Amino acid sequence: MNLLGRKKDKSAEAGGAAPADSHGDVGAADGDERTATAPKGRPTPKRSEATRKRGPVAPAPMTSAEARKRRKDLRGPKLSRDERKTDKVQRRADMADRRERMMAGDEAYLLPRDTGPVRRYVRDIVDARRNLLGLFMPSALGLIFVMLAVPSVQVQQLMSPIMLVLVLVMVIDGFILGRKVNRMADEKFPNNTETGWKLGFYAASRASQLRRMRAPRPQVERGTDIASRRP
Repeated sequence: MNLLGRKKDKSAEAGGAAPADSHGDVGAADGDERTATAPKGRPTPKRSEATRKRGPVAPAPMTSAEARKRRKDLRGPKLSRDERKTDKVQRRADMADRRERMMAGDEAYLLPRDTGPVRRYVRDIVDARRNLLGLFMPSALGLIFVMLAVPSVQVQQLMSPIMLVLVLVMVIDGFILGRKVNRMADEKFPNNTETGWKLGFYAASRASQLRRMRAPRPQVERGTDIASRRP
């Protein structure tokens, strides 16, 4: 009897044999096909890769003492006091050498934000200029010290507008510096792909630091004609 338009199996129509059980050979064949076929979006693994066996995995430690012993084994042989002292001195010397090379402007040791000829050129522009932004931190600290040393209402009322004027002057100086940096960088590097906002912010952030605290260390003196220097 044909139920809901379903077609009978050809073997059942021919010999009247019952269809294979869902848990029989047909299911096993489907399971074999699923395991042999790789998932969607992945290439079919090679036979050598499919039959490759991984090495033994160490069981998880059962006690804290076993965990400490395993950490000691992974750490390697224990060093003596003199060896530890020598290793510490060597690491400090390496760190000092890397910092000195970074402060000197060595490209291999610079931070990613400071690498490239464009960023070096921007740093030279900032270092050769007398920036009002560099006076922001000392001025702000001085005003705060005055406000704490003389806690009177008149001083408080006087310091607030002075602080606002100082912030306004710093913003104007930063804007002028950003425009100058972008104009000179475009003239020196016509194929420059950095945005004006990034270069302007980089120049303003460097100019806001005291000259002796800038990293990398300034490579030009104040008043140097940067436009005539080669990149």
